[in-house]
Amino acid sequence: MKEEKLIEPNAQMRYEVTRADLPLSCPMPGMSLWNSHPRVYLPIEDSGEERCPYCGAVYVLKDK
Repeated sequence: MKEEKLIEPNAQMRYEVTRADLPLSCPMPGMSLWNSHPRVYLPIEDSGEERCPYCGAVYVLKDK
């Protein structure tokens, strides 16, 4: 069985996302959750950039 490689959460302070990633949450699907914070949804559609209130990671919408 092939093990899925997860993205390490809170490893970067800036993530570029696309509309395909919406609705946006931090941590994002595909990130390991065991060492992260509770999932929070970020309303990035209008602003194009949001900061996670837990870890401070900045998400930038590339295809606004």
